[in-house]
Amino acid sequence: MASFKSRQFGQAIVTAQNDDHDEEKIEAGRQTAAKPTDAAVRRVLIEGHRDLLAFLHRRLGSREEAEEVLQRFAVRALERASDLRSVHSVRGWLSRILATTIADHQRRAIRHRRREVLMEQQDLELASQAITPDPEIDGVICDCLYKLLPTLKADYADVIWRADILGEPRERIAASLGATLNNITVRLHRGRQALRKRLEEMCLTCPVHGFLDCRCEEAEHIRDMHRGEQQKQRAP
Repeated sequence: MASFKSRQFGQAIVTAQNDDHDEEKIEAGRQTAAKPTDAAVRRVLIEGHRDLLAFLHRRLGSREEAEEVLQRFAVRALERASDLRSVHSVRGWLSRILATTIADHQRRAIRHRRREVLMEQQDLELASQAITPDPEIDGVICDCLYKLLPTLKADYADVIWRADILGEPRERIAASLGATLNNITVRLHRGRQALRKRLEEMCLTCPVHGFLDCRCEEAEHIRDMHRGEQQKQRAP
């Protein structure tokens, strides 16, 4: 993948602004028009949601299960946000959370089926193989991060790209930017927290109409699932 230069942040926003111009006109009158940058961010969140949902749909074979797993993945990432201070790579961290979420879902599905039919050997193999992140999972997480990074402050996005995606040592990043290692560490932590917020917004953005606070039936259903997963995670 080509290096992620800072000037791409501005280019990504300008492109999305132009693409969203007609869409904003249509929305005018029905609700307050979004600012151009907000429209650009909204488009990124819609694309990210749809891409992850499409991947999970292919993997699980059910759109309803895919959305359920997506919300469970988002909640787990949010609940474990404190881990971001110590993880080596946010990309690998998210890949492991997604892989574990998929595996847990498949185990529950197998246990449910076991009550009705005998568990088949291939089911056992599928569940065990899903525990370890595979290239497809890592790839979809990488694509998701690539889309979300331009919505962050350029300083944050650049450090996350170099440290978490390219795996560049923090010492080298600090030297190239004329900053201290502590400064880069703080910048990376703050960037990851901002990325966490974007991830939550992406998973809660209505995939039909593209609004975070959409009141359509699909969006309400997504928020209900998200709240349900939060309650499960916090239960003793």
